[in-house]
Amino acid sequence: MKINCQNKIIILLVLFVVQLSFSQKKNETIGTETVNVVKPYSPTISDAFKVKETPSLDDSGNQPKETIKYSILSVPVASTFTPSKGKAEGVEKSKKEKLFNNYATLGVGNYGTLNAELFVNQDLGNNDYVAGMFRHHSSQGGIKGVELNDEFYDTALNVGYGVNNRDMSWNVDLGYQNQLYNWYGLPADFGSTLTGQMRDDLIRGINPNHSYNTISLGGNVAFTEGVFSKISTKFTHFSDSFSSSENRFHVKPSFKVDIMDQAINTNIIVDHVSGSFEHNYAYDNTKPLKYSLTNFGIEPSFVMLENDWTLELGAGLFYGLDSENSGNKFYIYPKVNASYKLVGDLMIFYTGVNGGLNQNSYADFVTENPFLSPTLLVKPTNNQYTVFAGLKGKLANNVSYNLTGSYLNEKDKALYRSNDYTEDFSNQNYGFGNSFGVIYDDIRTFRFYGELKADFSQNVSFGINGTFNSYKYDGIEAWNLPSMKLSSNLDVNITKQWYAGLNVFFVGERKDMQSNLSLGTDPVITTLKSYFDANAHLGYKYNERLTCFLKLNNIGNQAYEKWLNYPVQGFQVVVGANYKFDF
Repeated sequence: MKINCQNKIIILLVLFVVQLSFSQKKNETIGTETVNVVKPYSPTISDAFKVKETPSLDDSGNQPKETIKYSILSVPVASTFTPSKGKAEGVEKSKKEKLFNNYATLGVGNYGTLNAELFVNQDLGNNDYVAGMFRHHSSQGGIKGVELNDEFYDTALNVGYGVNNRDMSWNVDLGYQNQLYNWYGLPADFGSTLTGQMRDDLIRGINPNHSYNTISLGGNVAFTEGVFSKISTKFTHFSDSFSSSENRFHVKPSFKVDIMDQAINTNIIVDHVSGSFEHNYAYDNTKPLKYSLTNFGIEPSFVMLENDWTLELGAGLFYGLDSENSGNKFYIYPKVNASYKLVGDLMIFYTGVNGGLNQNSYADFVTENPFLSPTLLVKPTNNQYTVFAGLKGKLANNVSYNLTGSYLNEKDKALYRSNDYTEDFSNQNYGFGNSFGVIYDDIRTFRFYGELKADFSQNVSFGINGTFNSYKYDGIEAWNLPSMKLSSNLDVNITKQWYAGLNVFFVGERKDMQSNLSLGTDPVITTLKSYFDANAHLGYKYNERLTCFLKLNNIGNQAYEKWLNYPVQGFQVVVGANYKFDF
């Protein structure tokens, strides 16, 4: 490569020298020459040929593709590989608590308190069963400052038989209950018109004891197919130790009919109650009281679902028959309910308006107030309408709430009021200001209700609720109706064996009125003080069968009056045990 470069340099030098030798000499003149142009230069461009995109092929040299067939000869090959077995991750399961069909409870406490329960249930076959329940609650009394006997007994026995089939289930129940109470609530100034000895003699002559007896027979039938969905019926005979007697028969069949792809749900109601009292509360106390009331009703309704809306539209048609007073009436009530999911299950708005004809009875009155005199006027309550609206939902997965505002318009609402009295030796044992009567008034109620429930864990649950009422009435007062009710409960599973709970409630002021006619003065309106009560319980599960418990009631030891002149028992302690078993 180096040699070639040198040769090129030499040649260039030679050419340069030759050029110099032929170049114009100094002072030499160049001559002129004539050049004749024969033809001007006209360049031309030759044609170009475009290469074809698809070249032509000579098919004579192409051969068709041959089809190749494969055949596989399967030969078994012995394998000595053994894969290792996988092991699933184990989850520790808690021991499933055994469920028992029967249990027995026994508890004893101060004031001579005895609380006993026995429940038995036995399957007779694959589909039928028999069950029984015995309950007893009693106290020997001993309330401080009470001059009359204040003991009470409440004993009940129920037996039932039921059958559960694929297309129908039914049951029948037979029950008996005996209750014994005392009219121990004498007025604070009782005997003010008598001398000391006469007062003592009058009090010793009062026998405040009275009792109630209830016999009931009822049943329910539920259908999974067909027009009828369920039928419930019950007959009750109620009586007392003063020859009062009452019979009540209630039947309510429910059925569903499809009309134009819309299901119409209908309830039919027949509610009859009749009874008599040997005496009235007038001072001759001889004229008997009788009543015979029958309510016939039909309540058709249907439900519409649209996205987040649920709407129920219906009405109630009732006919009230009063056989004793010939006061027959026809009633029409609204039955409209709607709900809308504002934020899924977190916030649901609901509203509606409902009404109905509510049957009253002597037995129902006694359940609320066992210190009534056997001289009552019984008639139904006309709940013309109840308008309500509210919000319910969840604040979290384990916290729920419910807020409701409502307005109730009730005619002939039953109210309890203390009976007027005289300090006369000839009075009945309930005629000394120690009993209550029933009066009726038209009441309009503004009500607000709030509730909050929380399950902080599987072992801790809490709840609180409150009801606030404002009343308008045609009479003097809304007797014995509180303006406020508050309650709260807390339940805690401390360990697998220990558990505890606390329940507190508050009831606001109520008003009552009573007059000592022996003094000839005007009736006195009394405001019953609001009261607070706290109850607690503690339990220990010795094993899956035996549980011991301790109950503390009225921890504050307040001698508050639930009814006028009726103080309650103070601090109460009850200890006992519950035993579960199978036959």
